[in-house]
Amino acid sequence: MDRIKEKMTQLRLESEESAAKVEELQAKVKALEQENLQKEQEIISLTHKNSVLESEVEKYETQVKDLKSAASEGAQHGTQNETLTRRLQLLEEEAEQADKTLREANEKLRQTDVKAGHFERKVQALEQERDQWESKYEEMAKKYATVQKELEDFQNEIGNI
Repeated sequence: MDRIKEKMTQLRLESEESAAKVEELQAKVKALEQENLQKEQEIISLTHKNSVLESEVEKYETQVKDLKSAASEGAQHGTQNETLTRRLQLLEEEAEQADKTLREANEKLRQTDVKAGHFERKVQALEQERDQWESKYEEMAKKYATVQKELEDFQNEIGNI
C-alpha cells in the first residue's frame, strides 16, 4: 500500500514537473517569437532605409554626372568652373557618404537576417522540446490514470475481503 502511495506521489511530482517545464518552455517560445517579430520589423525598416539610400545614391550620381558635364562645358569660365568643381567635390563626398551608409545598412540587414535565422531555428528547437515534454506529460497522465485505476481495483478487492 505504501509502495503504491509512493509511486502515486512520484507520478504526481513528475506530472507537476512536466507541467512546469511545459509552461516554462511556452514562455520561452513566446519571448523568442516576440524577439523574432522585432527582428523582422527591424529588417523591414532597414530594407526601406536601404531603398531610400539607394535612390539618394542614384540621385547624387546623376547630379555628379550633370555637374561633370557642366564643368567640362564651362572650362573657359574660370571662376564658374572653380565653383562647379567645388560643388562637384561636395556632391561626390555626399555620394561617398551615402554609399558608405548604404553599405552599413546592407551589413546590418545581413546580420539581422542571420540573427533572424538563428532565432527561427531556436524557436523550432524549443517547440520540438515543448512537444516532447507535452508527450511525456500525456504519457505520465495515462500512467497516473492506470495506477489510480489499479489502486481503486485493489481497494475494492480489499473491501470485498
